[in-house]
Amino acid sequence: MKRRYLCPFVFTVLFAYGESTYSNVVQKIEFTVVNDAIVKNNRPKVNERLFRSKAVDEKIERVCKLISNAKLSWMFANCFPNTLDTTVHYSKSDNGKPDTFVYTGDIHAMWLRDSGAQVWPYVQLANSDSELKSMLEGVIRRQFKCINIDPYANAFNNGAIPDGHWMSDKTDMKPELHERKWEIDSLCYPLRLAYHYWKVTGDTSIFDDAWINAIKNILITFKDQQRKNDRGKYKFQRVTERALDTLCNDGLGTPVNPVGLIASSFRPSDDATTFQFLVPSNFFAVSSLKKAAEILKDVNNNNELSNECTQLANEVENALKKYAVYNHPKYGKIYAFEVDGFGNQMLMDDANVPSLLAMPYLGDVDLNDQIYKNTRKFVWSNDNPYFFKGNAGEGIGGPHVGYDMIWPMSIMMRAFTSKDDTEIKQCIKMLMDTDAGTGFIHESFNKDDASKFTRAWFAWQNTLFGELILKLIDEGKLDLLNSIK
Repeated sequence: MKRRYLCPFVFTVLFAYGESTYSNVVQKIEFTVVNDAIVKNNRPKVNERLFRSKAVDEKIERVCKLISNAKLSWMFANCFPNTLDTTVHYSKSDNGKPDTFVYTGDIHAMWLRDSGAQVWPYVQLANSDSELKSMLEGVIRRQFKCINIDPYANAFNNGAIPDGHWMSDKTDMKPELHERKWEIDSLCYPLRLAYHYWKVTGDTSIFDDAWINAIKNILITFKDQQRKNDRGKYKFQRVTERALDTLCNDGLGTPVNPVGLIASSFRPSDDATTFQFLVPSNFFAVSSLKKAAEILKDVNNNNELSNECTQLANEVENALKKYAVYNHPKYGKIYAFEVDGFGNQMLMDDANVPSLLAMPYLGDVDLNDQIYKNTRKFVWSNDNPYFFKGNAGEGIGGPHVGYDMIWPMSIMMRAFTSKDDTEIKQCIKMLMDTDAGTGFIHESFNKDDASKFTRAWFAWQNTLFGELILKLIDEGKLDLLNSIK
């Protein structure tokens, strides 16, 4: 017999006559569920949430009424607002414009990649919540500011910290930097977010002088890392026991042949690349530069910079066609994970995004691209050295955490890029079954025992899970979600 309990969560939705008084007027809304294992709300108390959005809370209310599976409803309610609840630090800068610093979760620093991904799902709600819109504007402005401090850095402090954690790294560290690992995607995610925000809201105010300077710095950095004339300006070394936390060859990394691709010293996992032309990140650079070119032309009327972005995008795209494809004996033509322009190729995939699996999710390739379809089969198989399958689940990991550790992000990317309802259902069920009873998504879990996981608090993965659920509902797959037992 089904038993009735308080909702997977008892959360407070805030209503106000005017948005300015939103945070001061509250009304409690309670739901009921049918699973006696789920009895508590894992969100912070209302007055402890770092940022509160009526649009997000109303979305949670609506979605949880639609989802009949108690655990799935509970997990969505916990995960979707996690970035806002726990990581967003919103303020106004000295010039009165929004300024938002976003923690990645349990690390109190702002990664350009993570922050761009963390707030992405909220953009769709920006037009119905002016405070949320202002917060998003603040993230974009902060990202441009960070790029203009140092375009080679991946993570930043909220202000200058002279004795910061990685200040001893042998690279051009500044007190504003948390870490200075050069990763192509760190410059792509801000472009993706700004473009999406513009398309949804129509707000062009973000494309000011700081934006133009950021674009100039991005172009200079990308071209420098094409390494056509020399080995580039970037060097990095760290005293560490982790081989992939530092670069060989006196901090320059492994050699590359200047064929037009952009070198990325580190992967989105923050692990060093083996061959520095990281293929999914180069694809991401192409799509991001094209977005920047459109903004520069349509908003800024800066045809010179727009053309420069387009030309670089085309050059990288042509180089990918020549050097990124490998003719696999089992799968046919697939995309390599890394290449060096000399003919060497790394065949694998990493769970972090951008990845080979995630390229259609980012809009870098079409789902129907035959080479991608072949690649997708390869990366979700034992032929990918970082694919793991066990009693708890199956998915892609990577050297950042090590053997037998599956990243839920890979499972989500499989669902995001799938046209197969059975496959999607399998992914959602696996995500639900590997939360270790916490109601949250972790960085990784052991393939045989989901109670062995890393990072109890990882806002990117939590919010991404909420994004996935909303996407499936928007695509008419509510019945699929409600069929999960």
